[in-house]
Amino acid sequence: MRTQFTALGRGVLLGLLGIRALLTSVLILTTSLLVGIGLYFLMPWALMLARGPARYARRLARDWSGIEIPEPYLPKPPPAVPQADGWYRHDRTLYKTAKVPNLHLRLQWVFSDPATWRDLLWLLWQPVVGIGVGMLPLLLISLFVLGLASGNPLLAVIGVAGALFTFLNASRAIEVHNRWSQLLLSPTRQAVLARRVRRLTETRTEATDLQAAELRRIERDLHDAVQARLVAIGLTLGATEELIDKDGNAAKALLAKTRDASAEALRELRRVVRGIHPPVLAERGLGDAVRALALDSRLDVKVDVELTGRAAAAVEAAVYFSVCELLTNAAKHSEAGQVWIDLRDGDGMLRVTVTDDGRGGADPARGSGLNGLERRLAPFDGVLAVSSPAGGPTMASVEVPLNSGCSREFKSKLPRRELLLMGICLSIAWLPTFPQGIVAGIMKLVNAEDRSWLLALYLPEAVQWPFIVAMILIGAALYSTAIFIPVNHQLREAKRKALTL
Repeated sequence: MRTQFTALGRGVLLGLLGIRALLTSVLILTTSLLVGIGLYFLMPWALMLARGPARYARRLARDWSGIEIPEPYLPKPPPAVPQADGWYRHDRTLYKTAKVPNLHLRLQWVFSDPATWRDLLWLLWQPVVGIGVGMLPLLLISLFVLGLASGNPLLAVIGVAGALFTFLNASRAIEVHNRWSQLLLSPTRQAVLARRVRRLTETRTEATDLQAAELRRIERDLHDAVQARLVAIGLTLGATEELIDKDGNAAKALLAKTRDASAEALRELRRVVRGIHPPVLAERGLGDAVRALALDSRLDVKVDVELTGRAAAAVEAAVYFSVCELLTNAAKHSEAGQVWIDLRDGDGMLRVTVTDDGRGGADPARGSGLNGLERRLAPFDGVLAVSSPAGGPTMASVEVPLNSGCSREFKSKLPRRELLLMGICLSIAWLPTFPQGIVAGIMKLVNAEDRSWLLALYLPEAVQWPFIVAMILIGAALYSTAIFIPVNHQLREAKRKALTL
């Protein structure tokens, strides 16, 4: 019962969101009319108003139903940059200030974003859906009170029965609304691809810089360590060659030093090679490679591995070196004594969590080595999340798609038959709901003499209210069917995807 009352309160909030959406729609429409008299600079601001209620609906869907709706908006364009002569160019026109070019850039940004028009579509329908889903129990209770006040028992029975039914199904109604919001407010396939292209474009330069830095590190290691030892070996062999006929014992001592130096050079070379791609990672996989890291660490490291297979070599290398960096940070900065590593895969993702009992305080925003981890993971669509309160513990989670996002599935389109049925319901639902239902009820309440084409007012007095209620319920049923069709299709697709995993 408590759940139903909670859902009823949430429904009232959805109804208020519908009223807010209605007021926002009126404001956008009014601003559009002002554009006709030359105030076109108001249009981007007006269209951006739709994003406020849409963002709030996404947050409600996440908090109430656990439905994550990513924001699909294109990034804001950078401001106009002056030329060498101080003028600003937009297309073929020069401007003294950046106001007009920035306005044109903002207009182009807002109008070219498909999410803008999806938000507007959601905004236009939200008053109907939000008030219908959220306020329907209260409207039916009002109908019950109206039936008692007017002495119409049939109206009272219909009102209380409908209120009881909607009250018992309030939680399902909230779920349907959130699924409907997900349908309209989620990014489209084109938007997802566009965001992915933008992200790859942004990370390409970082990946190139990271690769160049890695090559410089390898060159520096070879130059400072291996090359120096090889040069020393060469010089020692030259000295040995001169001493071999003069002082055999000294020559033998130099050869012994040369042998030790060659062994040390070999160890340095192996260390450099492991920094490029560890042999244990290539031969035995990520799990054993992480276990080898744990054995080499001076900390007490416990490793839990649950992997069903091997990921792509590049993905494994990125995760391996991320674990290396996290272990190094735990040893150097956190004053930790024990570390726990949890490595597992599932749902197409490779996840690793590194937790230590150190002093905490790690923050990627402060420019630490964690920034390098984020840049390393970015080309693979990887995500780094760090929780490190002062006093510890520190928990760093790395999540990387096993296929780097190359095989993501997108929502399939509605079948043509269901799309046609949804269009028919939406096209005729307004007729029984508003003119033959709500408007007729208002005209009857005020005892209007003009019956116009309101069918209920031409019927006998005893059946007028039942006919009005029936029209409203028919319209609500048509709207509910139109909403239920895409939501049900989405649920079927989610279940099918879950069964194939």
